[in-house]
Amino acid sequence: MKTYENMSRERLGEILTKISMVKAGLLGDICLDVYWHADMRKSELSRETPHYPLPVVKERMSPGGGANVVANMAALEPEKVWVFGAIGDDWRGRELVRLLEGLGAEMSGVITGADYITNTYIKPLRKGFSDVVYEDPRLDFTSYDPLPVEIEEKLLMALDETAAGLDILCVSDQMPFGVISDRVREYICMLAGKGLRVVVDSRYHIGRFIGCTIKPNELEGAKAAGIDPAKLHDMDDFVRTAEVLTGLTGEVVFMTLGEQGSIIVDAGQAWHIPARKIDGPIDIVGAGDSSLSGFGLALAAGAKPYEAAYIAGLCSGVTIQQVGVTGTASRMQILDWYIKPIL
Repeated sequence: MKTYENMSRERLGEILTKISMVKAGLLGDICLDVYWHADMRKSELSRETPHYPLPVVKERMSPGGGANVVANMAALEPEKVWVFGAIGDDWRGRELVRLLEGLGAEMSGVITGADYITNTYIKPLRKGFSDVVYEDPRLDFTSYDPLPVEIEEKLLMALDETAAGLDILCVSDQMPFGVISDRVREYICMLAGKGLRVVVDSRYHIGRFIGCTIKPNELEGAKAAGIDPAKLHDMDDFVRTAEVLTGLTGEVVFMTLGEQGSIIVDAGQAWHIPARKIDGPIDIVGAGDSSLSGFGLALAAGAKPYEAAYIAGLCSGVTIQQVGVTGTASRMQILDWYIKPIL
């Protein structure tokens, strides 16, 4: 196994510059993240029920799930980003479209279903007299039924009309009943077989994307490889896991390892890309989305897989230092983080 941790500034700048010519697509489970900030000092006991309500004084919304991958792509300034997914005919779907259109994304591939539910995570946050912020149980809007056939048909039609013009297709498969149905997954694999570079992040089915570059974390990878995660003790175990996966898919495996960085297995060669040490608080929400976007766009810009993994690590390193928000990583932020001295 080789180690890669010394990309030159010139090479990094070259790849980041070439991203401006990339035409990218994001297919997957796009979500809306909503934060309700409640000031409990303003709460009064209800006259009708024995409860103190949450007085919401501020509301924040941001792209989540696959939509956060779009936000991270947009931060790296490719030529164009096409979005393929599904929303409901509801306020959450309209807000999500507004946010993504504001990023310059092409939304013609987002299908609206009359009876579909826009994936939404609502996070109530309570604050009182102290600075402590308490998060209540999350409110989730999501589908618990298979993807409706009419949405599936329209989604495949939109992909068929656009795929030939893409340099990269990133797939965010996060929901048990999301838009990546069996039929959609088969279509994705067909596109990869015809030569489109496809990078997949899938929570439940990562080993089933034949011919696609896959991006599991170590736990997802172990499960797909049929390996007990408790038996992953060192880097050699991670490499063996990735080798099993590349045997299943026939393509590059990019496995993220948290604070240990990541590994790439490509054509029988394994690479370890160490993570940079971060001092101070971190927030890992959205780190995988940032990694997927950076990896996919770098590949499409001509980076070798281990170079793309290095850039993905820079992207996630930038975003996890943005505490309390689902962050993104711009080119300038990546360059600033790259030149920051390693202590």
